[in-house]
Amino acid sequence: MIIGTCKIDLRLFSPNSLKEKRRILNSLIAKLKNNFNISVSEVGNNELWQKATLGIALVSNDSSYVNEILDKVIDYVEEFNDVEIIDVEMEIL
Repeated sequence: MIIGTCKIDLRLFSPNSLKEKRRILNSLIAKLKNNFNISVSEVGNNELWQKATLGIALVSNDSSYVNEILDKVIDYVEEFNDVEIIDVEMEIL
């Protein structure tokens, strides 16, 4: 069993409140779950308006598949309009 994890630190451009931040993140998280069949959650910077940390997990029996999917997830987040990636930490166990 291969487990891939990824932590993505984000900067959000447009929110003026935590409610707007949640709207943006909920949209991004739903799209990631639907497109890539992964587990995603906000795991840090919960009370800051313009920063967020997403935790992502994926389980497979092929490490190259896990690496490929996590790379695609990172590319997808980079293309998402309302956020900018500050830092990425990826680990495959």
